[in-house]
Amino acid sequence: QVQLVESGGGLVQAGGSLRLSCAASGRSFSRYTMGWFRQAPGKEREFVAAISWSGGGTSYADSVKGRFTISRDNAKNTVYLQMNSLKPEDTAVYYCAARLPLRVSKPDEVNYWGQGTQVTVSS
Repeated sequence: QVQLVESGGGLVQAGGSLRLSCAASGRSFSRYTMGWFRQAPGKEREFVAAISWSGGGTSYADSVKGRFTISRDNAKNTVYLQMNSLKPEDTAVYYCAARLPLRVSKPDEVNYWGQGTQVTVSS
């Protein structure tokens, strides 16, 4: 079992930056691919980024490539999402995900979810 707790969300102006963190509990954290999804009001949950167990492999949605960076610290059982050049369309609840494919994936391919953290980007 893995429990995930996100933090770092908030309100930011367009062009600004935020860093999300996801703290994981459980012995298997370092074995799992980790990722982030997001869900905007009235829309389906969508893939944002994923990182391999070692941190050596990553994947991103086209909409965030070049702006967002996913990373992890296995010693701290934490995965991060650095978000730069934020746009109003990035406004959503961001969810940490564990044990998922290292590619653009769908929500039903994720084994564990966090509770989500709200990110709001004002224009």
